[in-house]
Amino acid sequence: MAQYIPTLDYYSGGLPKACTMYASSECYFGLNLNPMCNPSEVSYTIMPNMAYFEFLPHEPNSPGLGVPVQPVDLANVEVGKEYELVITTYAGLYRYRVGDILRVTGFYNLAPQFQFIRRKNVLLSIDTDKTDEAELQAAIENASQLLREFNTSVVEYTSYADAKTIPGHYVIYWELLAKNSANSASDEVLDQCCLAMEESLNSVYRQCRVSDNSIGQLEIRVVKSGTFEELMDYAISRGASINQYKVPRCVSFTPIMELLDSRVVSTHFSPSLPHWVPERRC
Repeated sequence: MAQYIPTLDYYSGGLPKACTMYASSECYFGLNLNPMCNPSEVSYTIMPNMAYFEFLPHEPNSPGLGVPVQPVDLANVEVGKEYELVITTYAGLYRYRVGDILRVTGFYNLAPQFQFIRRKNVLLSIDTDKTDEAELQAAIENASQLLREFNTSVVEYTSYADAKTIPGHYVIYWELLAKNSANSASDEVLDQCCLAMEESLNSVYRQCRVSDNSIGQLEIRVVKSGTFEELMDYAISRGASINQYKVPRCVSFTPIMELLDSRVVSTHFSPSLPHWVPERRC
């Protein structure tokens, strides 16, 4: 939920933010033993009495050859490595894959401590590129810095990989909050935001953009205020729990995309190619 920190700072006037635990509706997972730390430094100490925990090793850059990955138990995780969380609960969930990717940051006595990295399988991909939630979030943060001088921030966002165009391209939906509508960001600034996002994406994406011409210009579609509240209302009307609802960071469900497209107020594209140079091979 790192994208909400600037908004919380804005509305709270800089008050300290406390994060106490890591949990879901299925189970409590861990405690933050330093609840007043900086949000970017939060690590959770796993509580082994709450469930039986297992961890599937996760290699972000692994090609994935279909070989089954063997789970690791709590005592054998390694610092610096990433894992997908698997739980067996007292209530009867057996080897339930929570879908969270965690990174081991250290140990408290013998209990491992983890940092939440991202949700699993949130990917944008057109060609050989793969953009996950963490990378997309970092690109959004870098691009949104261009909006600061206009006292404008990104309230919410989502995305999808549009393969209907030739070549396909990334589409990012932004809902913006401007303190002063008379001094809002111009079309040129928002075009530069598109380029800033592309500059922040991985080398494979930029190679596909620059050298292979297999990915088109990144597009930002600005939607009107309240759009993401409407999206939440739609999800709840289809049975989603209001307590568990989270804005999807990548969408492909046609009714959701139609709702978003019906609320678009402006569209913007990268004005130029991002920087990319071939890697030298010895």
